[in-house]
Amino acid sequence: MPKIELPPAERQELRARAHALQPVVTIAGNGLSPGVLAELARSLQAHELIKVRLQGIAREERGPLLAEICDRLDAAPVQRIGNILVIWQPNYEGKAPEKKAPMPPNPATAKSAAAFAAAARRAALAKATSLQKRDDARRRDFPRSQPIRSRTSPRGGR
Repeated sequence: MPKIELPPAERQELRARAHALQPVVTIAGNGLSPGVLAELARSLQAHELIKVRLQGIAREERGPLLAEICDRLDAAPVQRIGNILVIWQPNYEGKAPEKKAPMPPNPATAKSAAAFAAAARRAALAKATSLQKRDDARRRDFPRSQPIRSRTSPRGGR
């Protein structure tokens, strides 16, 4: 049985963080050798949350293997889906996790948004100009000899 038990909310948050991760260690036919354990320990120390890929290990053996890894490394199992295990070990260095500063808006994005708006204005102007030219050509080709009078007009009516 693993030594660290995670509350469901923390497990869910860790699963969300692990979603974008790639497996950093692969455990294959030799199983849990000392070299594999050392690599797992180094990866957990460096990353705190890792994915492990299992290859050629029977389905019935995956659960006990995950428990054994967590027991030996003082880690917590986060998730097991198919051949992928997600393991978390708290960072015991005593430093708080660094929060990344918010990124300023990308100037290229602002520039491309301004360029997009300018292109839209040019397209609208070109369309309006072409419609105006079309209407002028129609007036030139089909001139009206008399002004159009309304049927209800007092002067031009019946």
